[in-house]
Amino acid sequence: MFDEFKKFALGGNMVDMAVGIVIGAAFGTIVSSLVEDIIMPPIGLLLGGVDFSAIFTVLKEGTTAAPYASLAAAKAAGAITVNWGSFINTLISFFIVAAAIFMVVKLINKAKAQQETTDSDPQLELLAEIRDLLKQK
Repeated sequence: MFDEFKKFALGGNMVDMAVGIVIGAAFGTIVSSLVEDIIMPPIGLLLGGVDFSAIFTVLKEGTTAAPYASLAAAKAAGAITVNWGSFINTLISFFIVAAAIFMVVKLINKAKAQQETTDSDPQLELLAEIRDLLKQK
């Protein structure tokens, strides 16, 4: 049983999947930084200096009364909030990741299609040669 598990865990597909997960996690971090640090500040500036990460609605006040200067202050006071700006940032991150994955899958499918058309089946080639030789005789 241990040998079967070892074969499974060290198999090519398992290792490939583990590498994909690690790279995906790193890619997610990069995309989050891209959205929060590069994309959203100019958009916020164009919309009148809005900081999307600070957009929230207080559902229930905390130990100190609202208004709160920031989301961090609201959380520190124990207020219950709906964090619209964080959701917008996450949504944009999702669309960037989805677009990147779509492009990668599209490239892989295109490469596979080209590989399939260039690879010929040796058995079919041999059968075709045999057929051609029989026709000649």
